[in-house]
Amino acid sequence: MSFDFDLLVIGAGSGGVRAARFAAGFGARVAIVESRYLGGTCVNVGCVPKKLLVYGAHYHEDFTQAAGFGWTLSEQQFDWATLIANKNREIERLNGIYRNLLVGSGVTLLEGHGRLRDEHSVEVAGQVYRARHILIATGGWPQIPDIPGKELAITSNEAFFLPALPRRVLVVGGGYIAVEFASIFQGLGARTSLLYRGELFLRGFDQSVRLHLKEELSKKGLDLQFNSDIRRIERQADGSLLATLNDGRELATDCVFYATGRRPMLDDLGLENVDIQLDARGFIQVNERYETSTPSILALGDVIGGMALTPVALAEGMAVARRLFKPEEYRPVDYQNIPTAVFSLPNVATVGLTEEQARAAGHTLNIYESRFRPMKLTLTDCQERSLMKLVVDAETDRVLGCHMVGGEAGEILQGIAIAIKAGATKRIFDETIGIHPTAAEEFVTMRAPI
Repeated sequence: MSFDFDLLVIGAGSGGVRAARFAAGFGARVAIVESRYLGGTCVNVGCVPKKLLVYGAHYHEDFTQAAGFGWTLSEQQFDWATLIANKNREIERLNGIYRNLLVGSGVTLLEGHGRLRDEHSVEVAGQVYRARHILIATGGWPQIPDIPGKELAITSNEAFFLPALPRRVLVVGGGYIAVEFASIFQGLGARTSLLYRGELFLRGFDQSVRLHLKEELSKKGLDLQFNSDIRRIERQADGSLLATLNDGRELATDCVFYATGRRPMLDDLGLENVDIQLDARGFIQVNERYETSTPSILALGDVIGGMALTPVALAEGMAVARRLFKPEEYRPVDYQNIPTAVFSLPNVATVGLTEEQARAAGHTLNIYESRFRPMKLTLTDCQERSLMKLVVDAETDRVLGCHMVGGEAGEILQGIAIAIKAGATKRIFDETIGIHPTAAEEFVTMRAPI
């Protein structure tokens, strides 16, 4: 049986591009199909533009705090259009880099919608291509609950392209995307409320982190409304929106932003033409080799419902490329101790087990916590406090988890994640000499368990 390609990837996001590039580098004939934008969610409507907006939002605090260090600033003014235009220019640059990386690797780029015809065939713009292996890497898509007026709400996809910064924003959701965008809108000057139907946001994170972040966000004036959800949204005569909550309250706003989950992007993929099983949530089921129930068709990244993180998709893409075309270098992805960050203001970062997970797993624990006002803020009126926490197995002394809320938490935890991955004990932390004066040194100076 003849094939046009050894590997055909549907979706040019992080995982798909990584698999395609390295498979081509290993000598395979590779094509990648994309109908929207190169780089996927992360580059275009995810982590990259979001982080740029987070930086923009943080300048408000920086300008305010500068006075404590002797700087006199003229009246602060923020221009949303300038930020978005500069963001768009950077994303266009990254799109070009992705295109050059693919073409330079020898990957054939097929621009159009890819649709499965059978276990070895994909149709793109009326042309059918045959491949020995097909990889689905189409990612996820934000979804809004089916309520009256849902068409008046936006998601993260639209937020990056708003023509103007809304004066009032309701952010709905309790995950990291909701918390991050609430910080962005609030930091840039919008009057922002965060509505979440549960008791406390960031379910699954360490409880100390969740409570500490709640306190810090409240200090900044973010309106946190837990046990709250929207029943319907209506357009008012003046163009504003009116959100009616489940408890009957009405909130006037200019923008309703939903971050209540993402679904796998399987629209018109042709799944009815092949035998691919989905799980109860609608994600593609795969085995440890990322094979679907049709072995010639594989899937990875957000579309399989695992950890929706760009570095995870990258690792999975590398694993697929190696297993198929460079098996002597193959090693499975290790999903233990994956670090992650929430780019709220202040930042959250975490690696390893939460205190609750460690106790549920039967560990006897020593817990170390430090809460302090960072040195940078001591000359200012800002009362923000950082949290650092270590979860330690009392019997083995191994550090099971590390958690932080505070400035540059993601930057600090990346290095510590290596130590956690390597199995560092609390003694090793204690014997490590800190870099002084830094916030990060607190992780190696916590001596007494709380």
